[in-house]
Amino acid sequence: MKCISVYTGDFGAFSDIYEQVMQTTLADNEETEIEGITVAEAGEVTSEYVDRMKERLDVVVMKQKEHGVTILQHGSVFEIIIPETSPVASM
Repeated sequence: MKCISVYTGDFGAFSDIYEQVMQTTLADNEETEIEGITVAEAGEVTSEYVDRMKERLDVVVMKQKEHGVTILQHGSVFEIIIPETSPVASM
């Protein structure tokens, strides 16, 4: 599963740029800035990683059901987890 990290602790700011982030194509380990917020392609994560994160009390888990995307928020980082089968995975 592909992971995109968005470095902000502000849910409103994250929500404002979410669609732009999803439409941005990043190379492996590439970083960019959207509206002053750093966004990075963080490589691949396993389902075990996602399961472990979901069990932590300090992690907020959100689902974007239309595309099967999972969003993990912990500290000042949002991690967008995109499954290989998602139509947005090829972006």
